[in-house]
Amino acid sequence: MTTSKPLPAPAGRYRIRIRGHLEPAWSAWFDSLVVARTEDGTTDLVGPLVDQAALFGVLTRLRDLGATLLLVERLTPRPEDPGREGRPGPRAAAPGQPLTG
Repeated sequence: MTTSKPLPAPAGRYRIRIRGHLEPAWSAWFDSLVVARTEDGTTDLVGPLVDQAALFGVLTRLRDLGATLLLVERLTPRPEDPGREGRPGPRAAAPGQPLTG
């Protein structure tokens, strides 16, 4: 019997939103994600992560800080992102609208 190993998830760009403000200096602690404070009192961490293990590492650090997680979103790859050749990005629907084929 042959079992196949799951393929590793390709690198991706993510947006993670938390309640409250973090200083941009935290960027180095979060795998160099860009830390951006928003006017609505939240903080977005945005940037590339090499795989799901890196994503879970960031989420673990946020948990350790006691941050309230509001959003985790995989962003559509930009044309200049490596490893995108020939692969379409994920589709997104407008808020409240279903995805259509």
